[in-house]
Amino acid sequence: MADLRPPRRIRAPLAWTASALVGAMLLHIDRVPWWITAAALVCVGWRLAAEVRAIRLPGRFAKIGVAMMLIAAVLAQFHTLNGLSAGTALLVVMGAIKLLETFSRRDRYVVIGATAFLLLAACLDRQGLTRAPLYLLEAWICCTALAVVAQQGDSLTAHAAGALAARSLGLAAPLAVVMFLFFPRMVGAFWTLPQADSAVTGLSDSMSPGGISQLSESDEPAFRVRFEGPTPPPEERYWRGPVLHEFDGFTWKRGTGYYRQPVLQHEGIAYRYRVTMEPTAQRWWFALDTVAEYPLRRAVLMFDHQLIAHEPVTRPITFEAVSYTHNSTAGPPSTLARGYDTKLPPDRNPRTVRLAREMRAAVGSDADFVQAVLAVFRRGGFEYTLTPPKLDRDSVDDFMFNTRQGFCGHFASAFVTMMRAAGVPARVVTGYQGGEWNPVREYFLVRQSDAHAWAEVWLDGRGWTRIDPTAVVAPDRLRRGVYDLIPGAMTAAQRLMRDSPWVAEARLRWDALNDWWNERVVRFDLNAQMDLLAWLGFDSRDWQPLGWLFAGGLVAWLLFVAWHVGRALRATPMDRLARAYTRLCAKLAKAGVPREAHEGPLAYADNVAARRPDLAAAVRPLLSRYADLRYGRDAGARSPADIAQFERAVARLRVPRESEPRLRAQRAT
Repeated sequence: MADLRPPRRIRAPLAWTASALVGAMLLHIDRVPWWITAAALVCVGWRLAAEVRAIRLPGRFAKIGVAMMLIAAVLAQFHTLNGLSAGTALLVVMGAIKLLETFSRRDRYVVIGATAFLLLAACLDRQGLTRAPLYLLEAWICCTALAVVAQQGDSLTAHAAGALAARSLGLAAPLAVVMFLFFPRMVGAFWTLPQADSAVTGLSDSMSPGGISQLSESDEPAFRVRFEGPTPPPEERYWRGPVLHEFDGFTWKRGTGYYRQPVLQHEGIAYRYRVTMEPTAQRWWFALDTVAEYPLRRAVLMFDHQLIAHEPVTRPITFEAVSYTHNSTAGPPSTLARGYDTKLPPDRNPRTVRLAREMRAAVGSDADFVQAVLAVFRRGGFEYTLTPPKLDRDSVDDFMFNTRQGFCGHFASAFVTMMRAAGVPARVVTGYQGGEWNPVREYFLVRQSDAHAWAEVWLDGRGWTRIDPTAVVAPDRLRRGVYDLIPGAMTAAQRLMRDSPWVAEARLRWDALNDWWNERVVRFDLNAQMDLLAWLGFDSRDWQPLGWLFAGGLVAWLLFVAWHVGRALRATPMDRLARAYTRLCAKLAKAGVPREAHEGPLAYADNVAARRPDLAAAVRPLLSRYADLRYGRDAGARSPADIAQFERAVARLRVPRESEPRLRAQRAT
């Protein structure tokens, strides 16, 4: 039922508290379920509407019921209340419910405290460069809200509170830099909190026709690579990811099989490089095919040369590796390996199986059979496209004999199927191919649109050999990007970014800035601290120099703050009379009668008498005395004894708090 009394304005403390809470909730709007954000915003709107008397607030039992219902809903959504995701969602809900019963200064402090924890949760969740200004803005809003709430009833305006918050953050910035650089860190990064596997764009451990073509729509970075020394030519930049062994006639999967891999003989140039991967929530690492050296403590090289990390990649990581693009194996494959990588589902794709067996019978070796199949792709009217038609249940038959239009996944799937049908061990390899050179920080940028699939077949005397049937149908795919090969596949925005030189350069510079941010800030760990010590001239590799540097920086910061505060006090000194009056106003504010910014001492005395008649006899003489000492005719002739007498009177004043029922009744009117 609406309140029919005249509306009133929303007071600044409540408005700033609600603004801080809403800003913190919006930082998680794409992380928490939509209904949690909606419920929280409803609670905020309800509280603000009640403040202007547009609606009544819920009663105590109604608030308890809403709280229990929302907590149960969060528990049902996440099946736990622990962890970053569930904890953040719960904090959003509880902060909004707390705002419904926010009346006192202490209540507002609690809500702002919850807001600060939500800001911290956002920082722990994502540390991208684009989000840093949002975090700084939210920190400023929280500090402004604190200043407004702390000084409610005094003469601090919202503009002055914002300026105070900005100055406070500026004063705290040097300490934050000192702590970031020199506070001793544990091994690893501070950001490695358990996180739920969220949906991240990238390759998966399975491939269906058209699956990889969906990644071509994304220009998001997949990883960045810096080479030490020579770089491989474009046609050899294959970045190995999940290797797919099992096929059900439509979808390829990694499988659970295992067999012993014959010893590789590395040939040609050894490429040394460092990879910086974006989060994928998966365990595989992408490395130049084929890896010879890698971080043994962080990953393991599988039997099919796939590099698997011990932990999922939930944050940007960096690793170094050595790879060879040419390899050979002298020995034959094991019986287990041959059986595992020649297996096909029965009664699926029969026309392709029959064609493959006929072609194999017509040639003398597996190598000749590979060339014969590639000739079919080359001269059979196949077309490379990002928008192939949908395929039937026997996807390879439909592709080979009907549509003949596809992406790299179609060609790799059909080629491996034909190899296996003829008894030649083969497997599908997914990953990325190519990379864009960034001259700003001198690295190759591999995007999601560079996702690719190719085949590996076992050839006697050579071992596992990379065969890319896509290169037969679209040879330029290895030297040019997908969008350069098929310009019509680009959206208008993508075409603008690629066709405009200055936009393309700006994109590269922005990516270089992101790379610097991730390398120097997000991944700043103990090793980076030790490198900083070495650069500063410290030979020790322990934590003692870090402790001394941190202590020195802390002392320097405290001296700087003391100097700044002293200068401010000298610039705007507050005399003894003003300090005593401030203490008097603070006592009255705690009693539920804060002074408005526009009120002088006599108007304030009338306000106190109207709202707390029980205080009028004790407070009115004090406020009148202050008006005489500050503004009276003899104000310039006041003596230190007069000020001391006023100070003692303020100190002796005992202001009882108003009872809670009476306070609520008064606020309701």
